Amino acid sequence: MWSYIIPILTLIVGLILGFIVGVFYLRNQMTKMQSNPEMLQKMAKQMGYNMNSQQLAKAQQMMKNQNGGGNPNPGPSQNNRNNPKFRR
Repeated sequence: MWSYIIPILTLIVGLILGFIVGVFYLRNQMTKMQSNPEMLQKMAKQMGYNMNSQQLAKAQQMMKNQNGGGNPNPGPSQNNRNNPKFRR
């Protein structure tokens, strides 16, 4: 009986630990991207986008705002409630 339980338990623990390590790695990479515009531009190129310096600065600013809990007074671009595109 233990010969079945131990591999299944090990698999479950490995999946959970792998998920946690993946989340920390991804968060670390996103934090590095905020301070390094070349890294952000490289990622955008890999996704098929060519960003100029103005778009790059805007993307960095958006990432910083999302990470800091957001702006307490969202601007018109962040408040989609009254945008006709998002109305039901």
